[in-house]
Amino acid sequence: MTLQSLFSQIFLGEDSTRQFKADVKNAESLASEMAAFANTNGGTIFIGVADDGSTPGLSVHDVARINQLISNAASHLVRSPLAVQTENVALENGRIVIVLTVPNGIDRPYFDKNGVIWLKAGADKRRVNSKEELRRLFQFTNQFHADELPTRAGIDKLDKLRFRDFLRDVYKQEYPDSSDELTSLLKNMNLATDDGRLNLAGVLMFAERPEWIVPQFVVKAIRYPGNKIHATDYLDTEDFSGPLPKLFEGVLAFVMRNLHKVQAGRGVNAPGLPEIPEEVFEELLVNALVHRDYLVSAPIRLFVFDNRIEIISPGHLPNNLTVEKIRTGNSNIRNPILVSYVAKGLLPYHGLGSGIKRALEKWPAIDFIDDRDGCLFTATIHRKPLEELDLADKGALTGQVAGLSGHSDRINDLLNALRTEPSASYATLAERLEVSEATIKRNIQKLKQQNRIRRIGSKKTGHWEVIE
Repeated sequence: MTLQSLFSQIFLGEDSTRQFKADVKNAESLASEMAAFANTNGGTIFIGVADDGSTPGLSVHDVARINQLISNAASHLVRSPLAVQTENVALENGRIVIVLTVPNGIDRPYFDKNGVIWLKAGADKRRVNSKEELRRLFQFTNQFHADELPTRAGIDKLDKLRFRDFLRDVYKQEYPDSSDELTSLLKNMNLATDDGRLNLAGVLMFAERPEWIVPQFVVKAIRYPGNKIHATDYLDTEDFSGPLPKLFEGVLAFVMRNLHKVQAGRGVNAPGLPEIPEEVFEELLVNALVHRDYLVSAPIRLFVFDNRIEIISPGHLPNNLTVEKIRTGNSNIRNPILVSYVAKGLLPYHGLGSGIKRALEKWPAIDFIDDRDGCLFTATIHRKPLEELDLADKGALTGQVAGLSGHSDRINDLLNALRTEPSASYATLAERLEVSEATIKRNIQKLKQQNRIRRIGSKKTGHWEVIE
């Protein structure tokens, strides 16, 4: 390193990749600094440089002493030992600055002498204090993956019919006769832990009611009027739960029913096509379900606006992936067990790294935001303006897009449906008004609270009465 490049680095100040030390006398303290750099992408320690960026430098005697201290700290006070590099740069006054380079560790996590794991936090360092953060550090180094996490669910929580069909269709194998055989099989398939409980992958794919075991891993979908999030005004909403295939099917259906149908050059009597190809959402939803960060206890969120659709997944891109890299087909497996089973036909999965590219080929107007501070990844699918669409059925636009909540005409449609068919089920009403059952239930509850309808008789054999 030349003197000019040294001063160029010092001029930039301290941050998560550079640290200044006027002198070093404590090997244990230096070891913790090196461990923090090694755990956080590496960095450089400039010894002989004060915190304010001045360069008092070191004497020849100091250099010999500190180099010995560096060697001792890297070899004996950090676990695993670190291979660091030092370079002595002479100042104009004859003093010396030691440039100590700590590599991005390949054997993370690194501990100090007392077993503490350190990470860089800006120019400072901090301890790893939570299990979640420790798991993520292991996940980052491919020593641990979230879908391996043990759960409290025993094999009795398995959806026997779903798992039986999977064994028959994929492995040509019959469902085991005994619980011991079933437990052994699940362990061998990486779906259960050594103590016979389902891991997270087993729960997400084959549990009868995953939301009872891991209620945070659901999908929440909302259709808003306009282009902004509203606190109370929405057109359609539904929470989706169940095994991953059921989640996928439900969310995809929600998206498709909230899209416009266009003629797309077809005959007048031909059914309309969705304004955005269905394959786009297949690829992006599979990507969200399979590659999200399951160490973050939060649902996937899907927002439908007039001008765009957002799919927001917990967790930013892993390791060194960037938006530019995923656009060209690069990928990194965060949940390898899920990927391996989804590739066997549980979801329409076409290969690692190909989903984003395939979605962009079908619909280039997609933006991706990797929010590392908020620990979120957002895919935004832009819709064409309404005036540019050749709608297949312009008269159906209001019923298709408007929904119920917050709109008096839609509420009136529900009231009219109840007048016409007082005994109609939620499913029948949802089909007639082209919204979800959850939307029907929510609006009926509102009407009951407003004393505009009442239930006569039992839930099974009774009927609704509209209070005029």
